[in-house]
Amino acid sequence: MTATLAAQTATRPAHRDPNVLRWVAAYTASTLGDSVYHLALSWAAVRGGTPAEAGLVLAVSAVPRALLMLGGGVVADRFGPRRVVVVSDTVRCLVVLAVAAALFLSSPGLWFLAAVALVFGCVDALFMPAVGALPPRIAPRDQLARVQGLRGLAYRAGLVLGAPLGGLAVALGGAAAAFGTAALLFAFSLPLLLALRVAPLPGDQAANAGGTAVRDLADGLRYIRRHQVLGPLMIVIALSDLGFVGPLNVGLALLSDARGWGAAGIGWVLAGFGTGAGAASLLLTVRGRIPRAGAVMAWTITLGAVSIAALAYVPLLPVAVAVALCVGLLAGLSGALCGALTQTECDPAYLGRVTSVSHFFSLGVAPLSFPLTGAAVGLWGPGPVFTASAAICALGGVYALSVRALRRAELPL
Repeated sequence: MTATLAAQTATRPAHRDPNVLRWVAAYTASTLGDSVYHLALSWAAVRGGTPAEAGLVLAVSAVPRALLMLGGGVVADRFGPRRVVVVSDTVRCLVVLAVAAALFLSSPGLWFLAAVALVFGCVDALFMPAVGALPPRIAPRDQLARVQGLRGLAYRAGLVLGAPLGGLAVALGGAAAAFGTAALLFAFSLPLLLALRVAPLPGDQAANAGGTAVRDLADGLRYIRRHQVLGPLMIVIALSDLGFVGPLNVGLALLSDARGWGAAGIGWVLAGFGTGAGAASLLLTVRGRIPRAGAVMAWTITLGAVSIAALAYVPLLPVAVAVALCVGLLAGLSGALCGALTQTECDPAYLGRVTSVSHFFSLGVAPLSFPLTGAAVGLWGPGPVFTASAAICALGGVYALSVRALRRAELPL
């Protein structure tokens, strides 16, 4: 089966491979379902309690996601990423369907919504490392950059279309209808995932060679620390995310309020960012390979940091939108290259654990900066805070340029 899959996929680029497109469609449906779910949860929580209580419900899922993310990488390596993704989407489908039924038949309290958010956080900790470990099993190494581009496009589509789809469902049938829509989207991904032709990779057998989960995790962390490219790359991802997510998730709303742009201004700036990120994903999908990937990644992180700092000092909304487009383009390209380098440099036996480490920093550690960013903007204004965050992000790019193995890393031909 491996030889057959390789022969089929090697004759066409990833964006023309039906097997890869099935995975992209499944990932898009799952991302859409996730967006609709979060909107439905937000709406139900706001309608069921105070703003503070609603915020607590929405924050509950972040705790198990951060605590269990590294363990999710061990599970993906032990049991195979497709199996974990299928089980994760099945659980999400059944849980959200149960929520829709409960809301339709009764009015459960906030504790019920908090329990649902807790379950979703646990499932996310399994789903995310497995999704990151799956592409090398459905596409050859020389197509992994294109797969990252396709994944970026699917993710952007999920974010852009998920909110209005969830809003329409809420308008037509309330939170129950929105949860039901999310369940249908998760269900749609399942037959596509089951239809994937997945090739075993060298080293897969080693992942099931025995030992405890703790030993497997420690072994994965040692592997990252000793790897000339992956070890520095994880540090770069951590620094760039720490400097990036605060301004774009919390600081942007405060900046828009300070400039008098209002909620519409936030939407325009985010639209500029999304357009830039989508263009970067499209570029990688079409080109398939970026020469000197390590150096390009480092420079795009550094230049993206400069753009983040500049965003806080532009007085006019159209200029801010243009700067946000640059931020999205540079951040989208650097993020896709980080993912492609992770997958091509990593031994397949460790890919789930390595992916979990990068997601741990992106989705576990970096969001902890949100309260700090908000408090700092309140004290000193957006300019100094955006500049300090950009400096942290730029430090990641400079560090990448200083590490020879990472700077010279290449994607396969």
